[in-house]
Amino acid sequence: MQIPACYDDAMSRKYPEQVVLVIARDSTGKCNPMAAGWVMIASSQPPMMAVALGTARHTLEAIGHSREFVISFPGEGMAEDTLYYGTVSGRDEDKLAVRRARTQSAEKIECVLLSDAVASFECALEGEMPAGDHVIVVGRVVASHVNSDAGLRRLFNLGERNLQPLPVR
Repeated sequence: MQIPACYDDAMSRKYPEQVVLVIARDSTGKCNPMAAGWVMIASSQPPMMAVALGTARHTLEAIGHSREFVISFPGEGMAEDTLYYGTVSGRDEDKLAVRRARTQSAEKIECVLLSDAVASFECALEGEMPAGDHVIVVGRVVASHVNSDAGLRRLFNLGERNLQPLPVR
């Protein structure tokens, strides 16, 4: 039976949820990763993905500048990096350099892929829509990549900054 609850209490029960890393090149040429949870498939033909980003986020500014971005699903060994990318601003430091992340060049856009991610999607910006304190950014997928380790597990957010791999791919 469903009973009334405050919004915050109800939202605390949505976990586990997916976590992704959104990477965009900023106006200084630096690629900046940011952890995000609100991502979805927006279209299958053509393939598009959407992610909600806070209006004050450096990553949103970088996407506005570069008009492209990468969405990566972090692998099981990336929990500490993912927490860091979600708690430190790219305005303040080069997060990829600080964490010594393994990267490789994207194929179709001017950005990087995280080598240890389960899957990555290079996206060209198609549009933006204001959504309260966030902006929904929609990108057309121009290239897709998977990790060569087919058994690599994805990270999921279990709440309260608890990222764990789950036996779901």
